[in-house]
Amino acid sequence: MQQINLAQASQHLPDLIEAALSGEEIIIINDNQSVVKLTPLFPVKRRRQPGSAKGLITISDDFV
Repeated sequence: MQQINLAQASQHLPDLIEAALSGEEIIIINDNQSVVKLTPLFPVKRRRQPGSAKGLITISDDFV
């Protein structure tokens, strides 16, 4: 999670949008209070990672 103040956010808005689209959570603060959370409108689709469930699933020896 990245926190950035309002003045910096206005200067770097395109970069912050790209970061949010890649899945990073951006919080914009004003007067030391969180005021805006920048997130993509549609869920970020993450690529499958083969082997991510390795060791979590077991199959019985008599499985046919």
